[in-house]
Amino acid sequence: MTTGLPAFPAADESPLATCLRLRRTAPVVEVEFPGGVPAYLALTTTAVREILAGDNKTFARDPRHWPALHDGSIPADWPLRGIVEGDHLSTKDGADHRRLRGLVGKGLTPGRVQDMEARIQRLVDRLLDDVVAAGDGVDLVPSFTEALPMAVICELFGVPGPERARLRNWTSTLLAHTTTPAEAFATQNSLMAYLRELVERKHREPGDDLTSGLVQARDEGDRLTTDELVGVLWLMLVAGHETTVHLIGHAIVALSRHPDQLALAKAGDRWADVVEETVRYRHSVMMTSFRFALRDVSVAGVPIPKGSAVGVSFQAAGLDPAEYGETADRFDITREQTGNLGFGHGPRYCIGAPLARLESRLALASLYRRLPNLRLATDPDDLPYSPSFFTIGPTSIPVDLGLAP
Repeated sequence: MTTGLPAFPAADESPLATCLRLRRTAPVVEVEFPGGVPAYLALTTTAVREILAGDNKTFARDPRHWPALHDGSIPADWPLRGIVEGDHLSTKDGADHRRLRGLVGKGLTPGRVQDMEARIQRLVDRLLDDVVAAGDGVDLVPSFTEALPMAVICELFGVPGPERARLRNWTSTLLAHTTTPAEAFATQNSLMAYLRELVERKHREPGDDLTSGLVQARDEGDRLTTDELVGVLWLMLVAGHETTVHLIGHAIVALSRHPDQLALAKAGDRWADVVEETVRYRHSVMMTSFRFALRDVSVAGVPIPKGSAVGVSFQAAGLDPAEYGETADRFDITREQTGNLGFGHGPRYCIGAPLARLESRLALASLYRRLPNLRLATDPDDLPYSPSFFTIGPTSIPVDLGLAP
């Protein structure tokens, strides 16, 4: 399919560069996604806020509301079908969304998250022991920024340690826009088969974890089907760790580029402020999965026809000068964050926000307390980034630990 629309992302630039270029033309732009699939992309804070506020009213997440997905316009082997059509929390609307969100929320209450702080701190400390033992040149992505969120989410859901590497590999493959249709379908099938087996294992041998709690809710008739349960696990295991991996990575890179802000954070123990500013400055989510217009609608003055697919770019919105002024592209942990959409807005506000904030704060505070002279071992402009337009972040952060006398 050839649409004649601007490509997203463009072949010769990063997804963020494409967003910032397109934003100069309009707050919402119709673009062509890989595979020749057209959709609208919101690029300003105002447009993103309007769309998020319209969830369950003006915009739906159920792909049944996207005619192009079903009328032959979009090929059956489109690599993103597995994500768009999945039966999980993010594709539910209205009462179904509230029901599933409520069940998951029982395991992610602020109190339960706070109770995890000591366990997370122990994980952080153990990982940093290994980082120090590895010495200068260690890559913080596999050893720290990936390892910590994966360990936390897997502990939360009761995934045994030896099985976690496979989950990470499956997630990376699914979210990469370079994945072929055959790879995408094979990976999705493998991941879903694993999650179904995990559900049955927790049915036979329940533990003190969120998967066991959801299985119990299903078995007690709490309006939760096995397909919905597996879908919830899919979303939380994919989105619940991938975004935090990149949040911590983005923060490390931003602090290396802005040593004055690193000094402020160290002097005032302002790691929570580092997390909030990182979410604005370099959001882990380049673009959300699609919403679908339930009627003809105008967003930020741009008409969007009924049945259109719509994505929102959190990274572009976070750098919007209309919201943040002339310093929008500057990393500043003293910035007022009252309008920050980093964890969403409206009925789909991120249910895992307290956990992501806690993990990231503990990780950064411990990293720079343990290694106060830490520095990148390469130019930050040379760091590789994930080949995805959904979640995006550095895939390698080699560092010098600064331990030499």
